[in-house]
Amino acid sequence: MTSRLSRVLAALLLTLTTFLSACSSDSKDATSSDGASNSSGAESGTWPRKIKHEKGELTLKSKPKRIVSTSVTLTGTLLAIDAPVKASAATTPSNITDDKGFFSQWSSIAKKKGVDVLYPNLKFDKEALIAANPDLVVIASSGADSAIDHYKEIAAQYPTIVVDYSKQTWQELSKQLGEATGQEANAKKATADFDKYVADAAKKIKAPEGNAAVVSYNGPGKEQGVAKKSGPQSRLLEKLGFRIVEAPADLEARKDKRGDFSFVTHENLTKAVNPQTVFLLTGDQKTESSFLADPVVANMPAVKSKQVYGLGPTSFRIDYYSGKQMIDAVVKRLGG
Repeated sequence: MTSRLSRVLAALLLTLTTFLSACSSDSKDATSSDGASNSSGAESGTWPRKIKHEKGELTLKSKPKRIVSTSVTLTGTLLAIDAPVKASAATTPSNITDDKGFFSQWSSIAKKKGVDVLYPNLKFDKEALIAANPDLVVIASSGADSAIDHYKEIAAQYPTIVVDYSKQTWQELSKQLGEATGQEANAKKATADFDKYVADAAKKIKAPEGNAAVVSYNGPGKEQGVAKKSGPQSRLLEKLGFRIVEAPADLEARKDKRGDFSFVTHENLTKAVNPQTVFLLTGDQKTESSFLADPVVANMPAVKSKQVYGLGPTSFRIDYYSGKQMIDAVVKRLGG
């Protein structure tokens, strides 16, 4: 993948085929708490309980106290529901992580809770796993942070569940992980808190008239990402009062279509979307300036009125923490 978005997501686990990402949630609203139950006994809080996951079923005798996450993406949701995470895999440090390789949107929470780096740069280390001595290991089924290739050897020694975060919202994921870790009440609380945060923010925002679009701007001559209405960023913005438009299907430049973003050629960007407001994925002031200076989009209404707004560096994936940061970015620019 050659676009700016693709490089960021690949480097930071967010090849949106996984995510943020993060980011695929085709069938549920990004602020919905609905989701199928994945465990037996969760509602009553009893143990032992059976946990259904991507590789079958696991019986946990008692509530986990030392959880290890081999997926840096899953760690954020585990922290949001106050699960006892002992250690987490870390990605390569970058401008959207801390110096350990934990995502910046929740790194301070991880530090406060004493979460150790299981292993750096997403390079699986069994010795590190043994040293952590977990009573539950959580694995992502796919993505750059997946340790699925090591599932059999991990599961042979430790209670292990495999989770597919690419097919569900963070709220659904928190419900699933809440039931598996005995934090189901905290999962409900996190969702309710986020819903209130969205509702309160919507009251502060004065949305410009007309349509809006989310664009992953990658510069002249490169493919441009345009968020679909089914994508998590679009759904969150709609909750904030914006009317999101997406690119026509016949302008899709890739054969491997995704549920969250379409990709169009640079010269087709204005043909794909011509809105009154543009939100730039992972965008900052520098990204905004580059977009506004691009002659290809010079006649776009959003460019003429300079209604182009970056969503912040952590907007590539929407979870409890990054979702709030994205909301804050919108309120800061468009708060009434």
